[in-house]
Amino acid sequence: MTVIDLGELRDDAPPGPAPRPPRAVGRPFRLLVVLLVALLTLTAATPPRGPVEWTLPGGLGSAVFVSGDVVYVVRPDRAGAVSGRELLAYRGDREWWRSPLPGVGTAVSVWEQDGRVIVAGRSVDNTDWQTVTYDAATGADVWRRPGIAFAVGRVLLMQSAASDTTTSIGGLDPADGRTVWTAPMTGALGFDVEPAGPARMVLSPATGQTVVVDARTGARLVARDLYPVRPPPQRRLQIARGLLLEFRDGDGVIEAYDLDTLRPRWTVARKLVAHVESCGALLCAVGPAGGTTALDPATGAVRWSVDRWAGVAAARGGRLLVGVPETDIDGGLAVLDQDDGRLIADLRGWTLVPQHESGGPLLATRPLGGGRRLLAEVGLSGDPPTIRGTLTGTDCTTGMTLLVCRRPGGDYMVRRLT
Repeated sequence: MTVIDLGELRDDAPPGPAPRPPRAVGRPFRLLVVLLVALLTLTAATPPRGPVEWTLPGGLGSAVFVSGDVVYVVRPDRAGAVSGRELLAYRGDREWWRSPLPGVGTAVSVWEQDGRVIVAGRSVDNTDWQTVTYDAATGADVWRRPGIAFAVGRVLLMQSAASDTTTSIGGLDPADGRTVWTAPMTGALGFDVEPAGPARMVLSPATGQTVVVDARTGARLVARDLYPVRPPPQRRLQIARGLLLEFRDGDGVIEAYDLDTLRPRWTVARKLVAHVESCGALLCAVGPAGGTTALDPATGAVRWSVDRWAGVAAARGGRLLVGVPETDIDGGLAVLDQDDGRLIADLRGWTLVPQHESGGPLLATRPLGGGRRLLAEVGLSGDPPTIRGTLTGTDCTTGMTLLVCRRPGGDYMVRRLT
């Protein structure tokens, strides 16, 4: 800041004519005026931020996927070619690139990974699976392979095509589709992905050794025959919180094995369990008709149980955001205390918007009538949801920064979240 000395004003005599100020004193005023004019000019010339909401063309049979600030639309070729589809990439309301997409029907999944856009779906003759990969910056076709690819953390895996004589699974290099490793796939398959640890894959055949491998390299980490005498007649396997969980439906038992050693850790009697999932620091066993029982992952001991709520959408700060079974006509969400299952907030009537990417805001909607829905961001503090406006559309999905809904005519409404 420039400080200009105006001198001392005296009451005993009127001031005489002011001397011409030195050039060094008058210049800051002129410079300040010039800077202010330039600033205002630049501000007026700066284009406004892109639209908060815009529409992208979709149409009958199209599908939409969100990745970062890019929206990908898979739709039939507008030229009407046989088996012709297109993959279109949009940044904002402008088309970025488009490329032909071989195959029929809609895509199962579209996502970005290591500079590639990977599309998994049905083959041209609709008899098998196919994966096609494009350059994320240009849309150029990079590689394609029979089989269905999927990501486990940042690892790209592929299950062999149904037409192959032997079923296998392997790791791929996203850059060129090269096979990094492969292994025969029989029996049950599961994955364990922890933020601070490796992505692990479990192969458990009906008989013989269960094997845990590093999904990135295919290296065998541990192997053990879990049933040296005779396997149980009915069993289901699942992985959660570093445990291999076996559900023996015949006698209503859950057996937990440590993934590091495949040694038994605990066994509990728990009938009618549809699945188990991580819920913060605990395991949550969900019943077929709803209801949740929280188990200690170290011992299998029951920590708490609730009758209505089922399915953990988010866990943060000792709180759980849970939903209700699909059979519950009232719908709704709730916030529970992780340690004791105590109800913190009942968010009846709200429906969570599915997420294409983890880490984005938790959004929920509730009907207003006339096809309109109220949009809000849900927190785990127990406070009421923060209203984010209204929308008209169905089949909404959200990413890190964008919300996409299908409009009644088949096109897509895209709304910026930040």
